[in-house]
Amino acid sequence: MWRDSGKNQWKQSTTLSSKTKAAIALSLSLKPDSKKKNNKRKMTAAMIRAPTFLLLLLQLLFTTVAAHFSSSSSSSSSSSSSATLSEWRSGRATYYAAADPRDAVGGACGYGDLVKSGYGMATVGLSEALFERGQICGGCFELRCVDDLRWCIPGTSIIVTATNFCAPNYGFPADGGGHCNPPNNHFVLPIEAFEKIAIWKAANMPVHYRRIKCRKEGGVRFSLDGSGIFLSVLISNVGGAGDIVGVKVKGSRTGWLPMGRNWGQNWHLNADLKNQPLSFEITASDGITLTSYNVAPKGWNFGQTFEGKQFES
Repeated sequence: MWRDSGKNQWKQSTTLSSKTKAAIALSLSLKPDSKKKNNKRKMTAAMIRAPTFLLLLLQLLFTTVAAHFSSSSSSSSSSSSSATLSEWRSGRATYYAAADPRDAVGGACGYGDLVKSGYGMATVGLSEALFERGQICGGCFELRCVDDLRWCIPGTSIIVTATNFCAPNYGFPADGGGHCNPPNNHFVLPIEAFEKIAIWKAANMPVHYRRIKCRKEGGVRFSLDGSGIFLSVLISNVGGAGDIVGVKVKGSRTGWLPMGRNWGQNWHLNADLKNQPLSFEITASDGITLTSYNVAPKGWNFGQTFEGKQFES
């Protein structure tokens, strides 16, 4: 009995021990699988998070770089524009007397009588290096006398509008009488303007100059000329940048028609615009466009001048 009982107990013990071992084995066998699954989950989550993190990083990097270049570009553009308007450069200036025919004639820009056009004596003729084949007509410059204490009037400067061209004289070298020869930056002033910055005895004076915005009274003026279907328009008294690079005209029965530069600030077009009110769209060298609607009434005639809006200065 004891032995049987013991044997049975041994068998039971053995059986339990086998179950325990099986459970332990099962437990041991499941743990690695569980770890593997957890590792796989972690790796999958990491793999999902990694591209997202990289995308965010790349986006941040791209935004930073773009902002940097945008800022640099904006700064560069701004400084370039600022340099155009405010950077002082070196040149020279001479004058012509009041009896000179250029005083009464509008010169290469076609403004006609400079007093009637509103420019008076605050005008200048430019050398070939500055004239830009007439595109500069209407642009404004500030000049001051420098480097000659004998003739300069200290603390003074003048503002003048480009209205004429000083032709080169190739019979003389640029540094020996050919004042307006390339590459000289030369200004020919009325004596009235010259004497505001230097004594007339100075003759050929060193100056500093810079482009500035023009300030004009009243609006931009459109002087109409021509015959038949040929229309010529002189544009004057322009504020802001001063020089015009593009012109369009519109009648009440037409769309916007581009005009071509004839010479200076004279623009022309072949189109029948009679008996129509005229509107003008003009673009300055700084890219600003100004539109003046119905400037000329329906019954306009050649030889008349009309006033439109004005650029801010």
